Order: sequence, then C-alpha cells, then structure tokens
Amino acid sequence: MTTGIIVGICVVAICLIIVSFFLGKNTEKKSYSNTVGSAQAKARQIIDEAQKNAENAKMEALISAKEQILKSRNDLEAEIVKRRAEVADAERRTLKRDELSEKKAISLNERESQIQKKELELKDRIDRANILLEERTKELERVAMLSRNQAKEELVNAIRETMTHDIAKYIKDAEAKAREEGDKIAEGIIVSSIRRMATNSIAEATVATVQLPNDDMKGRIIGREGRNIRTLEALTGVECLIDDTPETVVLSGFDPVRREVARIALEKLILDGRIHPGRIEEVVEKSQKEVDNIIKQKGEEAVFEVGLHGLNHDLIKLIGRLHFRTSFSQNALLHSIEVAQLSGLMAAELGLDIKLAKRAGLLHDIGKAIDHEVESDHVSLGVDICKKYKERPEVINAVESHHGKVEPTNPISFIVGAADAISAARPGARKSTLENYLQRLKQLEDITNSYEGVERSFAVQAGREVRILVNPEKVSDDEMVIMARNIARQIEDEMKYAGQIKVNVIRENRAIETAR
Repeated sequence: MTTGIIVGICVVAICLIIVSFFLGKNTEKKSYSNTVGSAQAKARQIIDEAQKNAENAKMEALISAKEQILKSRNDLEAEIVKRRAEVADAERRTLKRDELSEKKAISLNERESQIQKKELELKDRIDRANILLEERTKELERVAMLSRNQAKEELVNAIRETMTHDIAKYIKDAEAKAREEGDKIAEGIIVSSIRRMATNSIAEATVATVQLPNDDMKGRIIGREGRNIRTLEALTGVECLIDDTPETVVLSGFDPVRREVARIALEKLILDGRIHPGRIEEVVEKSQKEVDNIIKQKGEEAVFEVGLHGLNHDLIKLIGRLHFRTSFSQNALLHSIEVAQLSGLMAAELGLDIKLAKRAGLLHDIGKAIDHEVESDHVSLGVDICKKYKERPEVINAVESHHGKVEPTNPISFIVGAADAISAARPGARKSTLENYLQRLKQLEDITNSYEGVERSFAVQAGREVRILVNPEKVSDDEMVIMARNIARQIEDEMKYAGQIKVNVIRENRAIETAR
C-alpha cells in the first residue's frame, strides 16, 4: 500500500511537472510575441523618422544649390556687364585714336607742303645771294688788286697768328691753373693707376712657388681634413694655394721674410716625406732660424762690400731684410749697395766725406725692410729708424729727401738722391732690357723729330727728359708752347713708360757778326 501511495505521488508529481512545462512555454511564447511586436513598432518609427530627416536634408541641399547657382549667375552677369563696358571703352579709345591719327596725317601733309614751299624760297634766295657775292668778290678783287686766293691766304695767316697767340696764352693759363691744383690731380692719377696696375704688381711681388715631385704630394701637404696645410699656414702666416696647376704649390703673403720661411719649410718637408703637424712645427722653427741667419749674413756682406763699420747690430739685420724686398723687380738690397757705391764715388769727386755718403746711400731705403709691417711710407719709416739708432743729421736728411718729401739741406742728400735715380733708371734695373731701353730712347727722339721746325732732339736722363732744339725762324714763342704740349700728348698716347717724361723745347736767337 505504501508502494501504491508512492507511485501515486510520483505520477502526480510528473503530471504537475508536465503541466508546469507547458504553462511556461505558453507564457514565454506570449512574452516573445509581445517583445517582437514592440521592436517592430520601434523599427517602423525609426525608419519613418529617417525618411523624414532625409527628405528635410534633401530639401535643404536643393535650396542651397539653387541659392549658389543664383549667386554664380548674378556674378557672371555682373562680370559680363563689366567686360562689355571695358570693350566699349576700348572701342571708343580706338576710334578716338584713329581720329587723332587722321588729323595728324593731315597736319603733316600740310607741314610738308609748307616746308617744300619754304625750301624753294630759300633755294631762290641762296642763288640770288651767291650771285651778289660773286659780283661783290669781283669788285673787291678789282679794288684791292688781289685775287681771291691771295686774300684768303692773307686772312688765314692773320687768323693763324692771332689764334696761335690765343692758344699759347690759353695753354699757359691752363698749366698755371693745373699747377695750383697739382696735388689734387696727382692724387687722382696715382689712385687711378694703383687701381689699374695693383693686381699684376701684387701678384708678382707677393707669391712664391714650390715645385712638387708629383701631384700625389698635394694630398699629403693638405693632410687629413686639411690639418697639415692649416698648421703650416698658422705657423708661417702665409697662405698655401693648391689648385689645378700641375706639381706646383703657390705661397702667397705680403711679408717676404715669412714667405721665405714658408718656402724653405715646405721644401724641407717635401724632401723629408714626413708631413704631420708635429713635424711641420719643428721644420718651420728650423727654417725661421735659417732665414734669420741668412738675413744676418746678407746684412754683414752688404756692410763689408760697401766698406762701412760701426753700424748697430739690429740695423745690420734690417739691412739684410732688404734682400727679400723688391721694387719693380729690382732687389732692394742690391739697389741700396749700388746707391752707396755711387754716392761714395760722387763724394770722392767732390771732396766730401766718402764714408758718410756711403752710409747715407746704404740706409736711404731702410724703411722698406718693415714697410709691410707698419702703416706708413718707407721714407717716414726710414727716418724713424735712423733717429732710433742715432744716425747723423746728414744721413737722416738724405733718407727723408731722396724722394723729394723734403728739401735737401746738405751736399750728401743731393748725392744720394742722384745716385738713387741713377740706380733705378739704368738699363735692366727695373724690368727693362738694354734693347728695350735703346728702343724707347729712339722712339722718343723719332716722335720729337717728326715735328716741323725741330732741328735736333736729345733723350737724356735715361729717357726721363727729352730736349728739343727748334729753328727760331720757323717756330715762334707761342708755337713753341703748343709744340711742347702736342709732343707730350703724343708721347702719352704712343709710348709705355714708368714715371714721367719731361718735354723741354728750346728756342734761341743768336746774332753773330765779325769785326774787321
């Protein structure tokens, strides 16, 4: 019985479970149906709102596009109106220009007609004037008993004499005015000459070349990242120019002593083969000592050759530095020795102090030893040096006056000035061979002899002056002034020379009679 009860309970339980399951399913189905219906309704609402928004956006875009099209149309119409106005204005200007051109053409035709009419009238007047002139000329010839050519010749001679005097007077006045403004004019000429000639002169006087065994040596001289060449330039103060020139290095610098140190050092480095900053510093120091010894030796040799003694040791070194200084390719030390010897010879002839003349001659250009280091001319520097070493007043004045900076105050100064001019002007001293020298003198005399009335001419003072003797019967005093001017201009145009050439025209009247 108990078992039956249990079975009954189990059956009831199972039935309840089945009933509950079906009830749950039905409830879930109804809940799902309600949820789906609600979602579909929301979807339809969203779609409706999206359609409305799309239609609104479409309408707004359509309205905006219409407004843009309308604005563009208005702008285009305004531009068309503006262009049409410009075209109309251009057409009006063109029409106006055409009208003016037609008026000008008519005016020109009228003027041309008037000009032709006036030309005919003028030609008629000229013909009548020529007839009258011919009649009057014949009448004058009859009255004056002279032909036309004779009258013309007398008139030309009278005018020539008058004009010659006026021209000569004008030239003299102009020369007087030029002398008053001479300093200013000379300064301008010198500045202009320096500007034109400085490049070539400096290029020749401030460089030295060193030959290399091969072009590979250039790379070793430059070194890694240029350290070797920078070291050499810093120690010597000279620029090393390494370009495309085969197997050559150019050393450029204003100081001739530094340039010589750099040249000797570079040649030693090339021979040694060991090129690095440490070795460069060592070789440059040795080269400096070697150059100092050369300077001392050259100074002592110059003093010994001239026959002087008692000069200050530092002054002898300055004399030796002139060995590395040139002027127009003339070595300054050799020039100073020449001036000293010439001064001694002239002093001996005049019975003056030979030693003092030689001393002044040797020291006259001493300022050139340091003129590249100090901002002053070599004359002023030479005076300062002589005063520093207690030289005699005669020597100081000779140094100061040898280029005309001051007036000479003693015979020694005159001698030194003359010796300096002789040494500088002699054939071959300054870029001039004997052949060129003789050719220049001949050209100078040929120019002067080509003028009518010249009897003889002489080129003197190594071509720095030409003296011209004229026939006094053919050349008057006024014509002599004009001749000198013309000869000077022709020399300037046809000849090349340094400095200046003085043209000296000499006219002399002599009356010779013999008493018997």
